Amino acid sequence: MSGGSPDGGGPAAGASERLPGGSKPAEGAFVDNIAHFARALRAAGFPAGAGQVVEAVRAVEAAGVSDREDFYWTLHACFVSKREHRQLFAQTFRLFWRDPEYLERMMALLRPLVRGAQEERKAEAAARRASEALLDGADRGRMPEPPEDGEPLIEIDASSTVSAAERLRSLDFEQMSSEEMAEARRIISEIRLPIRPAPSRRKRRNPKGRFPDWRATTRTASGTGGEIRDVARRSSRERPPNLVALCDISGSMSAYSRTLLHFLHSVANRTGEGWARVHAFTFGTRLTNISRQLALADVDSALAAAGAEADDWEGGTRIGQCLRTFNLEWSRRVMGQGAVVLLISDGLESGGPDVLEREMERLRLSSRFLMWVNPLLRWESFAPKARGIRAMLPHVDCFRSGHSIESLSVLADAVSRPRDTGEKARLMEALRSPA
Repeated sequence: MSGGSPDGGGPAAGASERLPGGSKPAEGAFVDNIAHFARALRAAGFPAGAGQVVEAVRAVEAAGVSDREDFYWTLHACFVSKREHRQLFAQTFRLFWRDPEYLERMMALLRPLVRGAQEERKAEAAARRASEALLDGADRGRMPEPPEDGEPLIEIDASSTVSAAERLRSLDFEQMSSEEMAEARRIISEIRLPIRPAPSRRKRRNPKGRFPDWRATTRTASGTGGEIRDVARRSSRERPPNLVALCDISGSMSAYSRTLLHFLHSVANRTGEGWARVHAFTFGTRLTNISRQLALADVDSALAAAGAEADDWEGGTRIGQCLRTFNLEWSRRVMGQGAVVLLISDGLESGGPDVLEREMERLRLSSRFLMWVNPLLRWESFAPKARGIRAMLPHVDCFRSGHSIESLSVLADAVSRPRDTGEKARLMEALRSPA
């Protein structure tokens, strides 16, 4: 095999160097190391199961570990089955196996070698995820002083209190540090967004159905001389709806849109939620379809591809014109089967309210359920005073906040309850009352 994967992954420089420990490793040591390596892959978001670990152990026993390149491709053949996983595997392999005493040093938790790889250059998405998985929980900003005998001092802070976890769940995304944001995104990726199937106009035969099937009844009666002995019945079919997300990526939404796209990525890549398909669009000064990008399994690669596709990040806001583009060019394609729409925006429109109100009304008529997620709702003193908000609010079914982990959990519950209106009733009352 060649010394690197087709997409740039593969063993690090010096791939032909011999691994420490000789051509045949000690049984217990190398089995434990491969098990820890699979654990690091899973921590980085890689689907490495127990069966693959057993297969990798047997393959390494057969091939040996005398050559680093052969060792890399042996593990690669056992763990990698999709093209998008190659780079993540390559980066995790490089960080994991570069330390000869990795197992004894507890996954090289505080080694300067791994830290230097993070601090010398800006890591790519897969490299950053791999290194963060290997440095799980370590303080990245400070290296402890080593003891006099030269051995590195390994310190592990595993403290995690209930109060800290509760604070993180209620903390505003805009106020989170980088470490808190990383933990928040991990929690967000586990939030489920289930939906019940929607009843269809089509019917299916069901002896206990509520609708009589006169055609089947007549056909059966023709075999008994026209005598109707039993009435055939039908019931409504059920079909899963589409989820359509329209995410504002203007400058005023930059602290929230990236985190909410992490949430949409987890929904798009999780099976068993009841959605037929998940369609995602971003808008600022123009509308961009990022559904294909969010379908990538790796979240960082997916968001990087979405960022490259949408070139209006942190720009202005033209909500009305972007909704008009969606209604004209995409509504018929993605809004079938009673789609549920998540409109993620702060409602701060730079254009006129007339176009926005007209397009919001059209969007509402095309959807089964329209939920507006607005981070500004986190303020208790929030009032519908902006022209864009006043134009949009009457045409949504539900109005919820989306500024924290807790608010996203509530949002997920609200989607499964079609009668949930959130804060709409209270704000509509304020809208009708005189200033």
